[in-house]
Amino acid sequence: MIKVQKIINALISLIILFVFSYVIFIFPFDILSSWLGKPTSLFEALLGTTIVFGICLYYFRSKSTNKIIKFFVYEGIGVGTISFFIILPLIIISYFKILIDFHLVVLFFTFQIPLIIYGYVNSKKLKIKKLSIESKLISKNIKFIFISDIHIGSNDPSSLKKLVSKINELDFSFLIIGGDLIDSSAFKIFDLYEFKKINKPIFFVTGNHEYYIQNYKKHLDDLYTVGIKTINNESIEFDEINLIGLSDNISNKSKIEYLEKLTKKSLFNLLIVHKPSIWKKASYKANLMLSGHTHNGQIFPFNFLVKLQFPQNYGLYKNNDNHLYVSSGSATWGPKIRIGSNNEIIYIELK
Repeated sequence: MIKVQKIINALISLIILFVFSYVIFIFPFDILSSWLGKPTSLFEALLGTTIVFGICLYYFRSKSTNKIIKFFVYEGIGVGTISFFIILPLIIISYFKILIDFHLVVLFFTFQIPLIIYGYVNSKKLKIKKLSIESKLISKNIKFIFISDIHIGSNDPSSLKKLVSKINELDFSFLIIGGDLIDSSAFKIFDLYEFKKINKPIFFVTGNHEYYIQNYKKHLDDLYTVGIKTINNESIEFDEINLIGLSDNISNKSKIEYLEKLTKKSLFNLLIVHKPSIWKKASYKANLMLSGHTHNGQIFPFNFLVKLQFPQNYGLYKNNDNHLYVSSGSATWGPKIRIGSNNEIIYIELK
């Protein structure tokens, strides 16, 4: 029965990827072709979709490090996503015969090209967001930094130079990395050597992408060589803080069970967990929970779709006098495009 369920789940995943390949990579340009008087046949559409599907399937399943394939998949997703959301309203306009087909094509590229350029430029920017959290469990001000979703491997290691430089301009006691630090089998530990320039304690919890790469265990074990301490379903006490780190490769039920065991009532419980899924229950235990994962959708209007799965998809939330902050991440995942979201460093002061 379990094997049958696995087969069904695998088939569903393949169907979803095939539909995604058509909708994002083929559909917008299929419509444009028809408006230019050269409609594609069903065979051509199926052939194109099958080729894209095969490339995407190979890339994600083989954990390929081929840069050309990676560029095609990731940047194709970015360009295709923008194209898809532009083409939809234009299709509606076409039904009303307000504009001729050629003008619709011109209008498409009038929006698409500037949005791609803006999204690329915006993906290179990095903002510092300041938060202030008050608690009776804190007798002195404590400043620290939270970053997440850096994705070194799919992102070039050179991107760390700007990140580390901005971090070192701030006055802080320690740095927390909330998962998805690495995400490609092309990753090598020396890609993170820039972190050696941060002469403060660095704490890390895993995200989902750490477990997608080859030899992930060795890579995680090597993090200490660049000064990063992994908190794996455990807690560390210092000053008046009980720092709790929960790994991403366990169930939400297990995360809550660990949280209940690791919480200290006399200390400020600072919980780091990659996904914000457990906030409803964690808000009764954690004084401050920090998460990432969502990228705030990264490309508008995906933030609305992300919110369906993660109601707390971005920003500061409060429940039971405790707080949750969900970061949009310090870098992009996949396509080097950000529209309607920003890369950020979170500078937190506990008072």
